Amino acid sequence: MDDIVKQALAKWPNVPHCYGWLALDARGNWRMRDERAQHFNLPGDKLSNAALVAFITRNYAADERGCWYFQNGPQRVYVQLEATPYIVRTDPSAGWLLHTGAPLGTIEEVVLTDAGALVLRSGGVVAQLDDRDFAAVLPQLQQHGAPVADEALLEFMAGSASAGLSLNGVRVQRLAAGDLAARYGYVSVPSAPAT
Repeated sequence: MDDIVKQALAKWPNVPHCYGWLALDARGNWRMRDERAQHFNLPGDKLSNAALVAFITRNYAADERGCWYFQNGPQRVYVQLEATPYIVRTDPSAGWLLHTGAPLGTIEEVVLTDAGALVLRSGGVVAQLDDRDFAAVLPQLQQHGAPVADEALLEFMAGSASAGLSLNGVRVQRLAAGDLAARYGYVSVPSAPAT
């Protein structure tokens, strides 16, 4: 967390939290959701200012409820997650790279949802693969030591086949997309706690 943020928290500890105005999309973009975007459930405008994006990324964390937020000075701006708390991409030189710019680390768990999303876990970091990278990762999905056939992959996602699917030596598990948040303990759409 930035020092200026820590100083603001100490100076103004009781600033109300903000909900609904910031989102992280499934491609790792921060999106500002004004009142119109919130009203019509639109994704919001993609933030493109490099300094602002870097500031948000440096001050991104989760609370005890599993709600992710950006600490903006003394105010927590809670983040609506389209997918998971992190988005991962492939990088030719760095390997698995999070939307924050940090490396993912050693993959400990791999999940493929019924909707076709690939989710990787390394320690406490849960990251969905950016869909634009799926074609590059597909050859790494193996079944019984060989690249998985398209039909077998579709059967696995549908739940009619289960044996032997792996990614980089880690067994792939199947999970309903709607069960991701509960399994990994995060809240996709944070709201103010009931008082």
